[in-house]
Amino acid sequence: MLLCFLAVVPASGQYFRNSDYWKTHRAELTLGLGISNFLGELGGRDRIGSPFVWDLEMSQTKPAASFGYRYYLLEKLSCRVNATYGILAGNDNLTDEPFRHNRNLSFKSDIIEAQLCLEFHPFQEQLGHLHDLRGVKGMKSSRMGLYLFAGVGGFHFNPKTQLNGEWVELQPLHTEGQGLRNGPAEYSLFGVCIPMGVGIRKAFSKQLSGGLELQYTKTFTDYIDDVSGTYYDPLALLAANGPVAAYLADPSLDLIPNQTTAGQQRGDPKDNDGYIFLKFQLHYKLYKFRSNNKKYRTRIRRQKVVF
Repeated sequence: MLLCFLAVVPASGQYFRNSDYWKTHRAELTLGLGISNFLGELGGRDRIGSPFVWDLEMSQTKPAASFGYRYYLLEKLSCRVNATYGILAGNDNLTDEPFRHNRNLSFKSDIIEAQLCLEFHPFQEQLGHLHDLRGVKGMKSSRMGLYLFAGVGGFHFNPKTQLNGEWVELQPLHTEGQGLRNGPAEYSLFGVCIPMGVGIRKAFSKQLSGGLELQYTKTFTDYIDDVSGTYYDPLALLAANGPVAAYLADPSLDLIPNQTTAGQQRGDPKDNDGYIFLKFQLHYKLYKFRSNNKKYRTRIRRQKVVF
């Protein structure tokens, strides 16, 4: 009889710690600080533009910051809403690839992204006996948490370039003849995106944890850098939008004859732009103590298993 009792008691304690404990902290706030980088036509490595991260220009890395709210639907499944601000930039002066270097285009854009994502947590961070229970001695766990995420979002951008020491908005200049005769349609400064990525977490205390998150965002526009299609007739652009538009549409170095005449390739409309965020994040759990059982509430508050 005594042996049965000793077998049942540890099992009860283990059940108390593992069963529905996660429901007391299923909400969480997240603050992130890190970097952003652009994946598009401008700048890049010293070769013809390559897709995805193979054309990443590290010197154009800029700051980023985010704030989010996470809610656990199940113990290993959560959803989150997140807002991120970053800066994206690209410059053809940074590459020695002849055609891109001669093109001599550059841009910078603030980007504001809002997203709704689902997260899967196959491994969750642990602190001591799962939740750093007071009064329980033993070896502390060093297990890191790992999660994968994907979702849908919206973002705003506004490409600019520098001219005579001032930043000039490019979209109103219609540098590729957008909205003009025989030109492409005007592009919007708002877009839909698909954020996806991976993160790791480490617990610092019962409520606070930190980690790194890498996010790649796929977009459905090729105009984050104001470059997508072909060069437009410079005389028509001059007549329609003035000398600033005509110059910024083609500030080339004239190192390659006829590269920038009307109809020649300026960008690659088949390859949409994207961007990357890499952030260090702090996560703060919002505890809720709700139960009809007064003894259970007391145990949760004290974070102590009573056998």
